[in-house]
Amino acid sequence: MSLQVSKLSKRYGSQKALDEVSFSASPGRILGFLGPNGAGKSTTLKIITGYLAADSGSVSVLGADALAHPKKLAARIGYLPENNPLYLDSYVREFLEFSGGIYGMKSADIRRRTEEMIRKTGLQQEQHKKIGQLSKGYRQRVGIARALLHDPELVILDEPTTGLDPNQLVDIRNLILEVAENKTLIFSTHIMQEVEAVCQDVVIINQGKIRSAGSLADLKSASSQVTLILETEEALELSWFEGIGIPSFGSKAPQELVLLTPNAAEARKAILQVVAQRQLSLIRLDQGVKNLETLFREITQAQ
Repeated sequence: MSLQVSKLSKRYGSQKALDEVSFSASPGRILGFLGPNGAGKSTTLKIITGYLAADSGSVSVLGADALAHPKKLAARIGYLPENNPLYLDSYVREFLEFSGGIYGMKSADIRRRTEEMIRKTGLQQEQHKKIGQLSKGYRQRVGIARALLHDPELVILDEPTTGLDPNQLVDIRNLILEVAENKTLIFSTHIMQEVEAVCQDVVIINQGKIRSAGSLADLKSASSQVTLILETEEALELSWFEGIGIPSFGSKAPQELVLLTPNAAEARKAILQVVAQRQLSLIRLDQGVKNLETLFREITQAQ
């Protein structure tokens, strides 16, 4: 394994941000690192990259102790933080070349890799502009270019597709797939469709604990829950269905309800009883297709 995290814990005062977090990542496979806001994703990534100290546990990066020697590993890790800190008064090319110097790259390699990353991230037309003049999507591209500039062996991208339009998403997705062919890549995002498109493995963290870890295919096949989707003409209330399964609103809220249950047949009967008792006008009651978004909701809401 290129990355091995074992029993990692971190506190902020009385709050336990990470509670014995353990997972691993392998070369050539993209790991989707998922969790609700405040689950501990960014804290975990900051510890792995040496930006934050852990209270206990261990992190092995490329066979080395990342907690004991974070500076020695910095040149082997590419990291795009969630807030993507950039020098807004710098020009794009200037900023990337400056970053190459910080990484300790040779002048010839800086020029070659800067040119390559400008091309691969689609920054040709923007390379002579100040970063502060760029849209959020193009700033994300600059951050990705910087993270990949020194050809790192471990790449960690925290919300890399934030602010990208659909065409840009396709370009960056293809770049991520290309980069991951010979590297270990961790991809943290809230966009489940992107995870399903590029990731082979998934780790789900919630309330500082790992709730699921393994291949995406195994996660989908192991789930025992069924999703039922109820739509009515009237507004629904979650409290009406709490004894039936795990209810949440769907995209047409409050007229659409998504309910997770291990027994679809019994749940259908109970839902129809609620519809009759409340004199609701039923539009549909369907069984949903099991996708990552459904599984994510199932795992994180069950805690």
